[in-house]
Amino acid sequence: MPAEQTVPAARTDRGPVPPPATPGRAAPARRAQRLLRWETMIAALLVVTALAGQGLSSEFLTWDSFTTASLDLSEVALMALPLALVIVAAEIDLSIASVLALSSAVMAELWNAGLPLEFIMPICLVVGALCGALNGYLVTHLGLPSLAVTIGTLALFRGLAYVVIGDRSVTDFPATWTDRAFGNFAGTAIPNTMILFGALAFAFGTLLHFTGFGRQVYAIGANEEAARFSGIRVRRVKLWLFVMSGTVAALAGIVISLRNSTAAANVGTGFELTTVTAVVLGGVSIFGGRGTIAGVVLALALVGGIQKALQLSESISTYWIQIVTGALLIGSVLGPNLVQRAREARAHAPRTRDRWPSRAGASQTRPQEEKA
Repeated sequence: MPAEQTVPAARTDRGPVPPPATPGRAAPARRAQRLLRWETMIAALLVVTALAGQGLSSEFLTWDSFTTASLDLSEVALMALPLALVIVAAEIDLSIASVLALSSAVMAELWNAGLPLEFIMPICLVVGALCGALNGYLVTHLGLPSLAVTIGTLALFRGLAYVVIGDRSVTDFPATWTDRAFGNFAGTAIPNTMILFGALAFAFGTLLHFTGFGRQVYAIGANEEAARFSGIRVRRVKLWLFVMSGTVAALAGIVISLRNSTAAANVGTGFELTTVTAVVLGGVSIFGGRGTIAGVVLALALVGGIQKALQLSESISTYWIQIVTGALLIGSVLGPNLVQRAREARAHAPRTRDRWPSRAGASQTRPQEEKA
């Protein structure tokens, strides 16, 4: 008997069974998959943005530019973290900027009433949590779509902010607090608000990726009915997500009031668009069930870099910031879907070739069938 024997390929009624993948073939496939990850593409776009921004202005790649860009995006960055979890669960919260404004208005009114900030800030957080609870209750218990609910509460909460403080603004907050919101950490170029963002990013990343609650959020976003039949309390999970979103939005209202040393009802107008853009651009599927906090962080850096480059450019109007933000939102919805379709087509292509015989093979076997 020979030492080596060729084993014929196994066949089924649908054609030959492909041989098992060898480790040598699997390794390049895994490397290609890593390179095609959405986060990797965002990182590559960050490099392109850095080069383009430096070309538009020599001040782009400086510590001052990094500090001001981080400060300008700090409130959006804070609100993007809980919103990422909400969208992973296949819901949306468009009222976050209005909750921010309501928190700022409440802060101003209570400060005018003579209360200390140490007592005012927890009250603002409770107000934000109640706003989120209202959104969550309308969505989970009354079965209303979150898009319609939060569009309504977007106007409702902003209107309440004007009822609380009107057109007035408060600018006499104590310097000890405004310096903390506007200053840098330990003499570095990193703003204190970014330290707060980093702590919350770590907390929300841990919650989403390394806890049972996070796995429930993914399951709800992937298939809500299956999640409910598997024993997940869908209503309670979604309610908590909206409460977290409202609470962090109120925290952003405190931060922007202290950072600008101004509390008013008109702060944060349009922040919801930038926040949703950053979350979806970070790879969080608008249909739910997919996304990472790391991708959101990278997308926030990309959005902040693009906005800062346009602000520093003398030849480009600042109105292009809104145009670019809208284009990024459309592209971030379209891009992942095209990538997903390409992956699915690539995954099904080998099966199709192995399952159905070629025309040449079919023509060769047809006379035998006719003879039989």
